[in-house]
Amino acid sequence: MFLQADFRRRAAEKTFQYLVLPAMILAAWQILFHAGFLRPMTLPPPTRIARTFLELFDNGQLLRHVEISVLRVLEGFALAAMLGTVLGIGIGLSGKLDRLTDLVLQVMKPIPPIAWIPMAILWFGIEEASKIFIIFMGAFFPILVNVTDGIRQTDRKFVEVARILSVPRGKFIRQVVIAGAFPSIMTGLRVGLGVAWICVVAAELIAASQGIGYMIMDARQLSQPDVVLVGMITIGVIGKLMDCAIRQAERLLVTWKAPYRGEGG
Repeated sequence: MFLQADFRRRAAEKTFQYLVLPAMILAAWQILFHAGFLRPMTLPPPTRIARTFLELFDNGQLLRHVEISVLRVLEGFALAAMLGTVLGIGIGLSGKLDRLTDLVLQVMKPIPPIAWIPMAILWFGIEEASKIFIIFMGAFFPILVNVTDGIRQTDRKFVEVARILSVPRGKFIRQVVIAGAFPSIMTGLRVGLGVAWICVVAAELIAASQGIGYMIMDARQLSQPDVVLVGMITIGVIGKLMDCAIRQAERLLVTWKAPYRGEGG
């Protein structure tokens, strides 16, 4: 009984620590609005945003835009994850491939994904392919860099042991190099997913008739700041949930990595 009570106390304490800051921000926001420091046409109160969220949810408008944006993100992110991971492993293992691709990749990497929008429209029109291409370009490089660095950071002691034991190269790469780089690979996927959301919204702001980005831009033109904020908060919540899914997958796959949570857990 004592252990159960202690477990509940710790769980309640962690939940409180997790939610206290958002609750304080919302409370201060609402108080400032009622005190007259905020205007409804510039920053409506949380209560109004909550009502707008429920209205958009009930009429299906929000879910329709969310579905379109999530599908675009998943398609572009999946392509970036596959190519970025495979190419990153190849570059990390092969000096020849590194030298062959370095100049092109290093020149392309600093180009903002948004800068590709005019070319994407010229190449693919304003259909889905152009938006998926922008998402791909945004998510690809964070994944590639993290995978490559993870492969290159393989402990030299493992390499020497593998040589002494005459471990086959393929087995060594699979069970030592890639396994050791897995935390970096997962970090790259998390960063790439965040950039993918930035890119899909940017693409939808410019050339789309559906999606969260389109909803935000349409609400801006109609002077509906509550709808704009609903779209922004929805993006943040969905991004958080998807990031949590990747982190949970990392915990299941990378069992030897113990996350640091600071003093007091």
